[in-house]
Amino acid sequence: MVKIKQVKEEARIIGIDDGHFTKKQKRVIVVGAITRGNKSLDGLLSTKITIDGLDATERIIKMINRSSHKHQLRFIMLNGITFGGFNLVDIKKLHSKAKLPVIVFIRKKPDFRSIYNALKKNFKDWKDRWGFIKKAGRVHSMKINKSKVYFQKSGITVKLAREVIKMSIAYGNTPEPLRLAHIIATGITMGQSKGGV
Repeated sequence: MVKIKQVKEEARIIGIDDGHFTKKQKRVIVVGAITRGNKSLDGLLSTKITIDGLDATERIIKMINRSSHKHQLRFIMLNGITFGGFNLVDIKKLHSKAKLPVIVFIRKKPDFRSIYNALKKNFKDWKDRWGFIKKAGRVHSMKINKSKVYFQKSGITVKLAREVIKMSIAYGNTPEPLRLAHIIATGITMGQSKGGV
């Protein structure tokens, strides 16, 4: 657990999102946008993961730990825990190996029944994948500019996670590192950026 009493306004956060992909592709880009709180873009990382694979956790860990920005980072933010289709991130392992608190930002409340059914129907290893979802823990909620958003966390208290999310928002109700990661990832993969996380 992170022993921090308050969040510094310009704490470095890496927001992680994936790009657009088609059924014909085997891999998709994952972008990490590093910001100073909700302010300037300070750095950019990228890696590629297998669509519907199980390598997202390892690839993201390597992307962060090999980066020259690593020593400045204070928090990891993920846009959900599924990347490249159903390539799920083990947020406990990510926290442990990257040695940084992890916050999973979720715009809409997850429909776990639908996710469970989709995994069971489409994957032989659905039990392993469902395990990642259970491991991510309880879904918490909070209000941002009159909108209800959700989050999960690892290695950080609920109170501090809420403070980090609030501090990281510059526009609307999306944390700036995730907003930028989304714009960059979709811009690279689609030829132009696509709005909203």
